Amino acid sequence: MSDSDLKPALEAVLMVVDEPATEQHLARVLDRTPLEVADALRELAAEYTAQGRGFELRQVAGGWRFYTRPAHAAAVEAFLLDGQQARLTRAALETLAVVAYRQPVSRSRVSAVRGVNCDGVMRTLLQRGLVEEAGAEPETGAILYRTTNYFLERMGLRGLDELPELAPFLPEAEAVEPDSLEGVPSFEPDADETEKTTEV
Repeated sequence: MSDSDLKPALEAVLMVVDEPATEQHLARVLDRTPLEVADALRELAAEYTAQGRGFELRQVAGGWRFYTRPAHAAAVEAFLLDGQQARLTRAALETLAVVAYRQPVSRSRVSAVRGVNCDGVMRTLLQRGLVEEAGAEPETGAILYRTTNYFLERMGLRGLDELPELAPFLPEAEAVEPDSLEGVPSFEPDADETEKTTEV
């Protein structure tokens, strides 16, 4: 494959991936070196930005994938959802935040932090592929959970080290207990969503 064919080939492959493709994988299937692929991907990303295209090439969760630009989110949402919202509830977002910052963590630990039973919410997060099982707790045998690469992809993060610091979300006037809910960032849900003692 010539140098002039590399970028079009990368574009063609990335159009059909359903998860971020690594530079090593792309290099292997296109019979090029990872360095050549990495350089071409960065050049493509820069070209799309310079041209003001409606999509961008992003490096997330250890790989590369096409995304629509945030500036056009309203148009994409209107087309795909026809005005309907498909968001996680506040309970699900808070549970996901606890898992993200305390992983690996058991369901009972998450419930203790949030102060409510989270079994139903955890099932929802598992079904959506945002969390996964991560072994068992040695002392109790309880199943542990962690976030997935899909979580990183949806959050636009390259790794967990890019999660925002908790400090800006903590109350300034009082100390926060380690297991307190205030130690988890607050995510605003839709206005009509409410949380029940036991979520489903």
